[in-house]
Amino acid sequence: ACACRFIRNPIFRAFRFRSRTSNGAGSRRQTLNSPASPSQGSGIARRLASMFYETLLLLGVLAALLVVPHVLIGAFLHRLATPPVMQAHFFLILLIYFVWYWSNGGQTLAMKTWRIRLVGVDGRPVRSGQALLRFLLAWPSLILLGIGIVWAVFDQDRQFLHDRLAGTRLVLE
Repeated sequence: ACACRFIRNPIFRAFRFRSRTSNGAGSRRQTLNSPASPSQGSGIARRLASMFYETLLLLGVLAALLVVPHVLIGAFLHRLATPPVMQAHFFLILLIYFVWYWSNGGQTLAMKTWRIRLVGVDGRPVRSGQALLRFLLAWPSLILLGIGIVWAVFDQDRQFLHDRLAGTRLVLE
Protein backbone atom coordinates (compact mmCIF):
# COMPACT_ATOMS: atom_id res chain seq x y z
CA ALA A 1 0.00 0.00 0.00
CA CYS A 2 1.19 3.46 -0.85
CA ALA A 3 1.87 5.75 2.07
CA CYS A 4 0.79 8.72 -0.04
CA ARG A 5 -2.95 8.28 -0.51
CA PHE A 6 -3.27 11.46 -2.54
CA ILE A 7 -1.29 9.83 -5.38
CA ARG A 8 -4.20 7.43 -5.91
CA ASN A 9 -6.61 10.35 -5.99
CA PRO A 10 -8.09 10.69 -9.51
CA ILE A 11 -7.75 14.48 -9.37
CA PHE A 12 -4.02 14.17 -8.72
CA ARG A 13 -3.66 11.58 -11.49
CA ALA A 14 -5.32 13.92 -13.98
CA PHE A 15 -2.35 16.29 -13.69
CA ARG A 16 0.21 13.64 -14.57
CA PHE A 17 0.88 12.35 -18.04
CA ARG A 18 2.99 9.73 -19.70
CA SER A 19 5.47 10.44 -22.44
CA ARG A 20 7.56 8.04 -24.48
CA THR A 21 11.30 7.90 -24.08
CA SER A 22 13.43 8.82 -27.07
CA ASN A 23 13.72 5.23 -28.28
CA GLY A 24 9.99 4.58 -27.92
CA ALA A 25 10.47 1.63 -25.58
CA GLY A 26 8.72 1.99 -22.26
CA SER A 27 7.45 5.17 -20.78
CA ARG A 28 8.43 7.56 -18.07
CA ARG A 29 6.14 9.59 -15.88
CA GLN A 30 6.33 13.37 -15.65
CA THR A 31 4.52 15.40 -13.05
CA LEU A 32 3.78 19.08 -12.75
CA ASN A 33 7.08 19.61 -10.95
CA SER A 34 9.29 18.23 -13.71
CA PRO A 35 10.63 20.85 -16.10
CA ALA A 36 9.32 20.86 -19.65
CA SER A 37 11.48 21.35 -22.68
CA PRO A 38 12.17 25.07 -23.19
CA SER A 39 11.13 24.76 -26.81
CA GLN A 40 7.77 23.24 -25.91
CA GLY A 41 5.08 25.86 -26.38
CA SER A 42 2.03 26.17 -24.21
CA GLY A 43 -1.32 25.19 -25.70
CA ILE A 44 -3.91 27.72 -26.78
CA ALA A 45 -6.50 26.45 -24.30
CA ARG A 46 -4.01 26.74 -21.42
CA ARG A 47 -3.12 30.29 -22.44
CA LEU A 48 -6.79 31.30 -22.69
CA ALA A 49 -7.50 29.78 -19.27
CA SER A 50 -4.54 31.69 -17.88
CA MET A 51 -5.86 34.91 -19.44
CA PHE A 52 -9.28 34.33 -17.83
CA TYR A 53 -7.66 33.66 -14.44
CA GLU A 54 -5.47 36.75 -14.89
CA THR A 55 -8.63 38.81 -15.43
CA LEU A 56 -10.06 37.57 -12.14
CA LEU A 57 -6.83 38.37 -10.28
CA LEU A 58 -6.65 41.81 -11.87
CA LEU A 59 -10.10 42.66 -10.54
CA GLY A 60 -8.60 42.59 -7.04
CA VAL A 61 -5.49 44.50 -8.08
CA LEU A 62 -7.58 47.16 -9.80
CA ALA A 63 -9.97 47.43 -6.85
CA ALA A 64 -7.05 48.12 -4.54
CA LEU A 65 -5.02 50.39 -6.81
CA LEU A 66 -7.68 52.13 -8.89
CA VAL A 67 -11.04 52.24 -7.16
CA VAL A 68 -9.94 52.77 -3.55
CA PRO A 69 -7.71 55.80 -4.24
CA HIS A 70 -10.37 57.51 -6.34
CA VAL A 71 -13.09 56.83 -3.76
CA LEU A 72 -10.87 58.30 -1.03
CA ILE A 73 -10.01 61.35 -3.13
CA GLY A 74 -13.70 61.85 -3.85
CA ALA A 75 -14.66 61.47 -0.20
CA PHE A 76 -12.02 63.77 1.28
CA LEU A 77 -11.49 66.34 -1.47
CA HIS A 78 -15.04 66.24 -2.87
CA ARG A 79 -13.67 65.95 -6.39
CA LEU A 80 -14.15 63.30 -9.03
CA ALA A 81 -11.50 62.26 -11.50
CA THR A 82 -12.33 62.88 -15.13
CA PRO A 83 -12.72 59.85 -17.43
CA PRO A 84 -9.37 60.47 -19.19
CA VAL A 85 -7.61 60.53 -15.80
CA MET A 86 -9.32 57.28 -14.77
CA GLN A 87 -8.40 55.62 -18.08
CA ALA A 88 -4.79 56.77 -17.83
CA HIS A 89 -4.59 55.51 -14.25
CA PHE A 90 -6.09 52.15 -15.32
CA PHE A 91 -3.63 51.84 -18.22
CA LEU A 92 -0.67 52.78 -16.00
CA ILE A 93 -1.56 50.17 -13.35
CA LEU A 94 -1.82 47.42 -15.96
CA LEU A 95 1.39 48.55 -17.67
CA ILE A 96 3.38 48.46 -14.43
CA TYR A 97 1.86 45.11 -13.39
CA PHE A 98 2.54 43.27 -16.64
CA VAL A 99 5.88 44.82 -17.59
CA TRP A 100 7.24 44.28 -14.06
CA TYR A 101 6.22 40.62 -13.85
CA TRP A 102 7.22 39.76 -17.43
CA SER A 103 10.64 41.38 -17.17
CA ASN A 104 11.32 40.03 -13.64
CA GLY A 105 10.86 36.29 -13.93
CA GLY A 106 8.67 36.05 -17.03
CA GLN A 107 5.49 35.15 -15.14
CA THR A 108 2.49 36.97 -13.74
CA LEU A 109 0.56 35.44 -10.86
CA ALA A 110 -1.81 33.59 -13.18
CA MET A 111 1.05 32.41 -15.40
CA LYS A 112 2.72 30.88 -12.35
CA THR A 113 -0.48 29.02 -11.54
CA TRP A 114 -0.79 27.68 -15.08
CA ARG A 115 2.98 27.02 -15.35
CA ILE A 116 3.45 29.33 -18.33
CA ARG A 117 6.55 31.47 -18.78
CA LEU A 118 7.21 34.33 -21.18
CA VAL A 119 10.60 34.13 -22.89
CA GLY A 120 12.24 35.66 -25.92
CA VAL A 121 12.19 33.65 -29.15
CA ASP A 122 15.77 32.64 -28.32
CA GLY A 123 14.64 31.18 -24.97
CA ARG A 124 16.27 33.90 -22.89
CA PRO A 125 14.42 35.98 -20.28
CA VAL A 126 12.37 38.87 -21.63
CA ARG A 127 13.93 42.33 -21.45
CA SER A 128 11.92 45.31 -20.23
CA GLY A 129 11.67 46.74 -23.75
CA GLN A 130 10.26 43.47 -25.09
CA ALA A 131 7.77 43.28 -22.22
CA LEU A 132 6.64 46.86 -22.88
CA LEU A 133 6.31 46.19 -26.62
CA ARG A 134 4.29 43.01 -25.93
CA PHE A 135 2.00 44.92 -23.57
CA LEU A 136 1.40 47.72 -26.08
CA LEU A 137 0.82 45.29 -28.96
CA ALA A 138 -1.58 43.17 -26.90
CA TRP A 139 -4.09 46.02 -26.65
CA PRO A 140 -4.98 46.24 -30.36
CA SER A 141 -4.64 42.46 -30.56
CA LEU A 142 -7.44 42.08 -27.99
CA ILE A 143 -9.53 45.16 -28.75
CA LEU A 144 -9.89 44.40 -32.48
CA LEU A 145 -12.27 41.51 -31.76
CA GLY A 146 -9.44 39.32 -30.49
CA ILE A 147 -7.78 39.05 -33.90
CA GLY A 148 -4.38 38.58 -32.28
CA ILE A 149 -5.71 35.65 -30.27
CA VAL A 150 -7.42 34.04 -33.28
CA TRP A 151 -4.11 34.46 -35.12
CA ALA A 152 -2.68 31.64 -32.96
CA VAL A 153 -5.02 29.12 -34.59
CA PHE A 154 -3.44 29.79 -37.98
CA ASP A 155 0.15 30.51 -36.90
CA GLN A 156 2.56 27.63 -37.51
CA ASP A 157 4.04 27.99 -33.99
CA ARG A 158 0.64 28.72 -32.40
CA GLN A 159 1.86 32.12 -31.19
CA PHE A 160 -0.41 35.07 -30.51
CA LEU A 161 0.10 37.96 -32.93
CA HIS A 162 1.50 40.27 -30.23
CA ASP A 163 4.04 37.57 -29.25
CA ARG A 164 5.10 37.12 -32.87
CA LEU A 165 5.58 40.89 -33.31
CA ALA A 166 7.31 41.44 -29.93
CA GLY A 167 9.76 38.56 -30.38
CA THR A 168 8.43 36.64 -27.40
CA ARG A 169 6.79 33.27 -26.85
CA LEU A 170 4.93 31.50 -24.09
CA VAL A 171 6.36 28.15 -22.98
CA LEU A 172 5.47 25.52 -20.41
CA GLU A 173 7.59 25.73 -17.32
